[in-house]
Amino acid sequence: MMIKRNILSIATALVIIYLSLANSKEFGHVSFFNFPEADKVIHFIMYAFFTGVVLFENRKIIYTSKQLLIIALVSLFLGGFLEILQSLLTKTRTGSIFDFLADLTGVLFSIGLFMFLARRVPKRSENK
Repeated sequence: MMIKRNILSIATALVIIYLSLANSKEFGHVSFFNFPEADKVIHFIMYAFFTGVVLFENRKIIYTSKQLLIIALVSLFLGGFLEILQSLLTKTRTGSIFDFLADLTGVLFSIGLFMFLARRVPKRSENK
C-alpha cells in the first residue's frame, strides 16, 4: 500500500507544513543558525531531508529518471505551495522566491546524491 510505504515521507511533509505555517515567534533562535540568511540553510536542509526520505522509502521501485523527476516535482510543489500559503495565510511569515530556490537546491542535492549512490551501491539479489 502506498501510504504505508511512505509513512515517513508523509510525517516529514507534515512537520515541514507545520514549521512553515506556524507563528515564527513560537520558535526561538538556534545559536548555530544565527547568521544572515540562515533560513535559506534551513530550507535547504528541510527539502534535502524530505526528498531523501521519499527516495529512501521508494528506492526499490525507482527505475527511471522520469520517476526521479516526479519525486523532485512533488517536493518542489510542496515548497512552492507553502511559500504561497505563507504569503496568504500567515502574519509572521512571508513567501520568498529565495526560500523556494533554497528548497530547489535541497531537492536537487538529494536527487544527485541518490543517483550517485545508486551507481555505486550494488543491488541486492531478489533471491536472497
